[in-house]
Amino acid sequence: SSRHVNFLACQLFALAAAFWFRLYLSPRRTNPAIRHAVATLLGVAFVVFCFGWYSVHIFILVFSSYLIMIQATTNLHRYSMIMAMGYLTICQASRAIIFSYGILSTDFSGPLMIITQKITTLGFQVHDGKEYGQLHLFTKLAGRQLDVSNACVELLCSSKPSLIEYLSYQLSFLTILVGPCSNYKDYMEFIEGHHVRRRLAQANCKKSVEDNGLEPSPKRAVVHKLFVSIVCLVLFLTLTKTFPIAYNTDVHFVSEAPFLYRLIYAFFSVQAARPKFYFAWTFADAINNAAGYGFSGFDENGKASWDLISNLNILGIETATSFKTFIDNWNIQTGVWLKCVCYDRAPCYRTALTFILSALWHGVYPGYYFTFITGIPITMAARIVRRNFRPYFVSSPVLKFGYDVTTWAATQLSITYTVMPFLVLAVEPTVRFYRWGQTADPCGACSARSIFSPPFLLQVIIGLTPGLQRLP
Repeated sequence: SSRHVNFLACQLFALAAAFWFRLYLSPRRTNPAIRHAVATLLGVAFVVFCFGWYSVHIFILVFSSYLIMIQATTNLHRYSMIMAMGYLTICQASRAIIFSYGILSTDFSGPLMIITQKITTLGFQVHDGKEYGQLHLFTKLAGRQLDVSNACVELLCSSKPSLIEYLSYQLSFLTILVGPCSNYKDYMEFIEGHHVRRRLAQANCKKSVEDNGLEPSPKRAVVHKLFVSIVCLVLFLTLTKTFPIAYNTDVHFVSEAPFLYRLIYAFFSVQAARPKFYFAWTFADAINNAAGYGFSGFDENGKASWDLISNLNILGIETATSFKTFIDNWNIQTGVWLKCVCYDRAPCYRTALTFILSALWHGVYPGYYFTFITGIPITMAARIVRRNFRPYFVSSPVLKFGYDVTTWAATQLSITYTVMPFLVLAVEPTVRFYRWGQTADPCGACSARSIFSPPFLLQVIIGLTPGLQRLP
C-alpha cells in the first residue's frame, strides 16, 4: 500500500540522512543549535510526507505539551501525562469510530504514541530533577546522605529545555516514525557531542580517544542490524502469506479443524507475525546508530556495543523461558517508559496498573484490553510458579534442561494465547478464537482441549501454588 511505501521510503532516506548527519554535521564542526534545527526540520518533513494533514495532530500535541512544560510550576508530570495520554486516546478513539477498525491510509497514531512517551518521560524527569534538587539541599543541610542511585540522578533534568531543544527531542527524524523513546539527557549528549565520550570515560578509555581523536565506529553495528532487518522483512513477506493471522478466527476453521491442529497453527501464525516488528525496530535502531546515537559501552569481549536504545532482543524473545523474560526483551524502551512513569510510582497493584496503562497507550481496540488484562494473572502466576518450583530443578543439568524446555514451550503457548486478541483487534473474532470447546474432535481431543486451555491451566496453577491463593 502507499502507506507502507511512504514509510519505507522515509526510513531509507532517514538512514542516508543519518550517515550524513554524523559525518558532515558532527559535533566537532557544527553548533548544537544547527544539529537541533536540522533534526527537527527533517522530522517535520517526514511526518508531513507520510501523514499529510493528519500530521497536524502531532504538532498540536507537541506544542500544547511545551506550553505546559514552560507554564507549570508544580505537578508538571501529572499535567504532561493527562495531556499526552488524553489527546492520544481521543485521536485513537476517533480513528476507531470513524474508520470502524480499519487502518488509515496514513496512520499517524504511531508517531503520537512515541511522542506521548517522550512528553511524559521528560515531564517526570524535569519534575524529579526539581524534587531531587530540593531534597538534596534539605538532606545536605541536615547532614544526611540522600539514597539515590547515580544512574537515576544522571537522567534527571535540573532545568527545562528551550523550544528548539524540545522540538528536536520530540520531532527528530531519527525517531519520529518508529521510535524508540530515549531519555532526554542521552539525546542532548548525543546532539552536543558528549554521548560517546561520557561512556568511554566510564569505561576508562577517554585518554586513548583523546590521543588519536577516534571514537568507536557504528558501521559494524549498522551493517549487522541492516542484515537482520532484511532477513526479517523477507520472513514477514513470506510467512504471513503462509500463516495469515485472520485464519485463526475463520468460522469454518474454528468449527471443523482439530484442536491440536488449531493450536499448532496459532503458534506458527503468531511466530510469523513477529518479523514485522523485528524489521521495523531493528531498522530504526540502525538509523540511530548510523547517526552516532546508541553507544552503550563495551561488551565482555571488549567490542563496542550499540544497544543503548535498542527496542528488542530477538534471541531473548525466541528463547524466553518465562512470560517476564519475553516482556523484558520485547519493545524494551516502552517497558522502560512504563517502569518509569507507572510501575516504580504506583502505591499498590503495580503490575495490574502497568498493564492497564500499556493497553490504554496502545489504543482503544478491545483486543488490546483482552491481551493486557489477560497478561496480569499470567505474569503473576508465572512469577510465583517460578519462585516455588524452579529450585527443585536447578541441582541437575538434565533436570534444568528439561525444566527450560518445558517452560519455553509453556511460555510460547501462553504468548500465543495472550497476544491473539492484540492481532485480531475486534471482540467477535477474539471470542471465536477462545471457543475451545465448540468443535467435535475424535480420540478425546475435546478433553485435551479442555485440559490444555489456558483458563484451566491457570486454575490448576492457582490451586497448586499457595502464594497465588492469597492474592486479592
